[in-house]
Amino acid sequence: MTETTEMSAIRTFRSDAGAPLDPELRSIIARFVVLAVLCAGVALLNENFLSVANFTNVLRQASLLFLIAAGATLVIIAGAIDLSVGAILTLSACVAAGVMHATGSSGLGIATALAIGISAGLANGILVAGLRLPPFLVTYGMLWILSGGALYYMGGIPITGFPREFRFLGSGFLLGIPVPILIMIAIALAGSVVLHMTTVGQQMVMMGANRAAATLAGIPVRRNLICVYVASGACAGLAAVVALGRVNSADPGMGDPLLLPSIAAILVGGTSLFGGTGTLLGTALGALLLTIVLNAMNLLTIGSAWQPFATGIVLVGAMLADAFLNRRRS
Repeated sequence: MTETTEMSAIRTFRSDAGAPLDPELRSIIARFVVLAVLCAGVALLNENFLSVANFTNVLRQASLLFLIAAGATLVIIAGAIDLSVGAILTLSACVAAGVMHATGSSGLGIATALAIGISAGLANGILVAGLRLPPFLVTYGMLWILSGGALYYMGGIPITGFPREFRFLGSGFLLGIPVPILIMIAIALAGSVVLHMTTVGQQMVMMGANRAAATLAGIPVRRNLICVYVASGACAGLAAVVALGRVNSADPGMGDPLLLPSIAAILVGGTSLFGGTGTLLGTALGALLLTIVLNAMNLLTIGSAWQPFATGIVLVGAMLADAFLNRRRS
């Protein structure tokens, strides 16, 4: 199928789907309103919430959550899922820490983390797209493989102490702004351009909304699936670099607590678990909303044991809302 015919099919699909950009814009505006109301409410209950130090800390935490969720957002939009992002972050961080400890090279450590993330994402993509295995089972299995690899590599001994220039990526400031926040903005902008302003991005949306129609339209479904999984692995590897730079330590469980919140951030941000709709800006807002909820619980001295409960409630609520909206559209 020629490029002109393919683009025509995509435009026809998007027109038939009811111009999805407008609902996405309304979804983002709604989340901005919820964010504003939430911030106003917490500020009334605790005057320290809107302090520069606290809000900077919130944005820094949300940036790490966004980075691990950004690539997984593309996977879900394309109609699949990636449950291995936390384990990819863990193995990438652990091996990168070992490389830096042995060589003292920050550049080699960063390259190692990204290479492991991309390799894991490529493996996921080949298994899902090439062998047509179920994405849930593939990435869940990869989660255990990578987690086991991290445990074996670390041998129960954490690695600490990294070069100052490496730590700058996780705890440094540029023009008075924490570097992780700048990285989050860069990834959100670049990913949004790809998703909304390129043929590949339009193909991802069509794949997620109707895989059969995408195949008939001549869209390279397998190739694009591999690409989104590679992007997901790369984002997890980048998140590993930021996490290492922030905490200055690597351990074989550092990515485990991020899997559930990353999925929650994606769904709260408006991405449909059924595929075909979603934005990276929405995921960023979802990560920020989730982080603010946990930050508010800390400020209001609500026990930490309730925080996983709150994350679960947010996730289930987002799934129910997503199911309700999809039922209304059908």
